[in-house]
Amino acid sequence: MNRSRTFWRGVVAVVVVAAGLGTGQALPVAAENTVIVPRDSSLYGNTYGEWGARWMQWAFSIPVDRSPIADTTGGHCGELQSGPVWFLAGTFGTGPVTRSCMVPAGKALFFPLVATTFGAGVFDCEPTVPGTLCNLAALRVSAGAPLDGATLSATLDGNTIRHLRDQRVQLPAMTLTYPPDGVFGAAAGTYSPNVGDGYWLMVAPLSRGAHTLHFRAEVPGFVADVTYHLTVAP
Repeated sequence: MNRSRTFWRGVVAVVVVAAGLGTGQALPVAAENTVIVPRDSSLYGNTYGEWGARWMQWAFSIPVDRSPIADTTGGHCGELQSGPVWFLAGTFGTGPVTRSCMVPAGKALFFPLVATTFGAGVFDCEPTVPGTLCNLAALRVSAGAPLDGATLSATLDGNTIRHLRDQRVQLPAMTLTYPPDGVFGAAAGTYSPNVGDGYWLMVAPLSRGAHTLHFRAEVPGFVADVTYHLTVAP
């Protein structure tokens, strides 16, 4: 499939909301006291859309041989993680994947259930497509179109996570920087503009111990199925 049409997503849920995460009411999702922070909250100084752009910049900045998205075991889930928010990755839709990952205690988690990226860095317009100018309005239409009929599901420790379709977020125009041997094959360098769209979740820190997460996303031409065995460090 065209690399610019690859869809990424990840999913997780939480047991307790940390103080100061946001101003909105948390959405009930599964078992008692399980919540997802709503998409209109401003978290750690950024909106959902701004965190989505940061997630994309993180994911694009890692060489393919260490990419958490291409990872089939969870061995690379800690790549370039920093600050109060821990990013989780989905897959490139190449089949069911099971990962084991150690997450530091006290970290909020942020990830896409399913998301798209279109623009200069993913072979939609200049410079990766010479002679085709980048039109932000057209790129946003292209980024959003595959997601309208998305089928989403997720569980935490066997409990269904609800309200996933309420988490649709459009990302601001962003700059992406590739290392050598980046995930999309473009030459190392900085590319702008790029846009994104998707279903995103910000969750409060998981309780200490083990959690099993399963999530599935389906859009036209793409299905991803991931299980995470997460251990929150004591």
